[in-house]
Amino acid sequence: MSWEKELEELKKRAELAKEMGGIERIAKHYARGRLTVRERIDQLLDDDSFHETGEITGKVSYDENGEIKEFVPANFVFGRGKLDGREVVVAGDDFTVRGGAADARIGNKSLYSLKLAEHLRLPLVNLVDGSGGGGSVKTLETMGATYVPGLPSWQNIVRLLSMVPVVGACMGSVAGLGSARVVASHFSIMVKGSAQMFVAGPPVVERAFGLKMEREELGGSDIHTKTAGAVDNEAVSEEDAFKQIQTFLSFMPSNVWEVPPRKENDDPEERKEEKLISLIPKDRKAPYEVREIIDLVLDKESFFEVGGGYGKSLVTGFARLSGYPVGILGNDCNHDGGAVTAKASEKMTRFVDVCDTFNIPVVNFVDNPGFLIGLQAEESGVIRHGVRALYSVWQASVPWVSIIIRRVFGVAGGGHGNSDQLNLRYAWPSGDWGSLPIEGGVMAAYKRDIEASPDPAARQKEIEDSLDQVRSPYRTAEMFGIEEIIDPRETRPLLCDWVKTAYKNLPQNLGVKERTMRP
Repeated sequence: MSWEKELEELKKRAELAKEMGGIERIAKHYARGRLTVRERIDQLLDDDSFHETGEITGKVSYDENGEIKEFVPANFVFGRGKLDGREVVVAGDDFTVRGGAADARIGNKSLYSLKLAEHLRLPLVNLVDGSGGGGSVKTLETMGATYVPGLPSWQNIVRLLSMVPVVGACMGSVAGLGSARVVASHFSIMVKGSAQMFVAGPPVVERAFGLKMEREELGGSDIHTKTAGAVDNEAVSEEDAFKQIQTFLSFMPSNVWEVPPRKENDDPEERKEEKLISLIPKDRKAPYEVREIIDLVLDKESFFEVGGGYGKSLVTGFARLSGYPVGILGNDCNHDGGAVTAKASEKMTRFVDVCDTFNIPVVNFVDNPGFLIGLQAEESGVIRHGVRALYSVWQASVPWVSIIIRRVFGVAGGGHGNSDQLNLRYAWPSGDWGSLPIEGGVMAAYKRDIEASPDPAARQKEIEDSLDQVRSPYRTAEMFGIEEIIDPRETRPLLCDWVKTAYKNLPQNLGVKERTMRP
């Protein structure tokens, strides 16, 4: 009465599933410099931790004796595993079976992966390849009809984005719904050279516009991480992509009901870097490196930048203070003078939303000259995108602190924190602020006076010199217009003290926010 025979059948089917699309198709996949979906999952997760769901799902044909004649496994593989010791859900497309197309899928395994992550409250990593869930015209042949498109699982994705961290990794040439799966995430990444992403690929574009384009030319990582900003980060290899995914998730809680995880840290909280008092030039027009300030203040080697190739006037990323995860914002004066552009606004909105969703406190290093001005800026819709960014700051409920290192001007500068709340902030002696910079505002405010003068240039300089006497941050502090001016070397000790208080208060803020994450 043993069930040994049935167990042998189970084992046989599992072995057939692991053959994926067969030796020839796997070889072609390797020739493109890509790993198979099962190899990717094994490299991403801790050793021997993957537990697959739906392993023997496939399309099977039988002979007259009821024995398996042909077995084509499902082209979507998913299950649970551990990443740095923490449980996650991982899902991946098998390009070797029908290019990962949706119409080759069985039993809606992809929808079940979303439900698994949602109900177990576990992070989800999507390794998207090929159509990645998109359709294929072969549907016409297999169904004998076509269908009206819908998004039956979209509500699951929307809910998931408000509950658990979701990573979208573009691992090959991805089109249509597969591209949407990459972007519908809290962190997205694509592999340089071997991954491309399109709304529609080169054959469709050529037929529609008569324009012949290569895959990399139409949807390579340079386009999406530097020009379009559709994908956050670029990886130099699949291994690098897995490392970046691991790093991103190390800052995240498993879900919104948990506090972000602290890591043991041996970087002294009282560390005071002498270099900080000379990094900001006395010449207000001279640039400096804001990333150097971030590295000197935060826990050593903890900064992980997100979206570094896009919206370059704003630096965003995650780091740690005394081992606690924090979100980092910083204006980069080496790009557009640090001004808030339309692209930087989009980047800021999304990043603030991620931090707020997962209760990650924010540290803002402020050197903000205001919104970018000029014709191109106006044509980019900078004010609309900028106001959305300001809304994200006002809507955020996470602990927030601003370190004003230099300029704070205009409406954009006013959004360095939520002035209707505590708006905790500390200024360095290099602080410089107002409705407009004196250098640009004098001509606007004193135009008639200057133009009526026998020597307009001299009169303009006279007015500027007079106003310059009152621009000292200490004058503002006298009126309690800035609460504290600090020695830059005290920044790290002060922030390490702040972050501990911030994390004590986090439990009262946990759970799903009224407003879900905006991809």
